[in-house]
Amino acid sequence: MKKYSYVGVAFIILIFGIYAVPKIVNKFKTPELVTIGKAPEFKFTNQDGEQVSNSFYTNKVYVVEFFFTTCPTICPIMNENMVKIQDEFYGNLDFGIASFSINPEYDSPEILKAYAKSHGATLKNWHFLTGNKEKIYELANKGFALYAGENAEAEGGFEHSGMFALVDKKGNIRSRKDNLGNPIAFYDGLDNKTVQQLKEDIKTLLKE
Repeated sequence: MKKYSYVGVAFIILIFGIYAVPKIVNKFKTPELVTIGKAPEFKFTNQDGEQVSNSFYTNKVYVVEFFFTTCPTICPIMNENMVKIQDEFYGNLDFGIASFSINPEYDSPEILKAYAKSHGATLKNWHFLTGNKEKIYELANKGFALYAGENAEAEGGFEHSGMFALVDKKGNIRSRKDNLGNPIAFYDGLDNKTVQQLKEDIKTLLKE
């Protein structure tokens, strides 16, 4: 009886291994990052009054967001999470961040510089950008497909996406896939789990 019991236990362990090991391996497998499209060209003024274009980020991995300094709702959370991303890659000259103001008429370079300082944005390659409003809105809505718009009824007078875009060294927008195998396209800047996934994917792109 004991002999058959041992055989049974061994069989159960074997079956468990066949089904469980691949799942464990997949859990730690580096996600495949797909290309969503080419990141659009841009040229705006940063918090130091300097002209910064997309060419600055050539051969760099960078994260894009759209925000405004007087935002009373999601922007503080977004930039709190962006600082966490900054800290993860601090000192890495191959990483950068581009934060575009959707209220450029108020967000002057001086305002943006004060905002950056008060929010702990000290990464050398983190540019807070302002300029022509129509061009910024075109960049957001058509270039990156990250919604931004004016709305007098919204808190702060504007509304915008809380998503981050991830761009690789060749200027391509990249993302991982969801559990169904579909590209997520962008990363939720308000969700801690997604922000952690973004950090992992930045590391992957930095190695490419």
